[in-house]
Amino acid sequence: MFVTPAFAQATGSGGFGSTIGSLVPLLLIFLIMYFIIIRPQQKKAKEHNLMVNALKRGDQILTQGGIIGKVSKIKDESEIEVEIATNTKVRVMRSTVVNVINKK
Repeated sequence: MFVTPAFAQATGSGGFGSTIGSLVPLLLIFLIMYFIIIRPQQKKAKEHNLMVNALKRGDQILTQGGIIGKVSKIKDESEIEVEIATNTKVRVMRSTVVNVINKK
């Protein structure tokens, strides 16, 4: 009655071409995500590790908590001692250093 023959026809079997065609958008999305999100984050993490490993006595730093101080002692590979005022020293994890304000 009101049903057209186009609705009654079956679609193609799919085949190999449609499988590749359906994977192409997924691969494009992954590539875009890699170049926009993943790669810049890896680059930023690498730069942060280089900065933290290059810390030395006398550098003025900023921590994640907002503390500004001067590195007075390198304790070990994960901890430093920071002087935040005269005769006031705190132990800080190296990974919490956000920025080196003034180098020695």
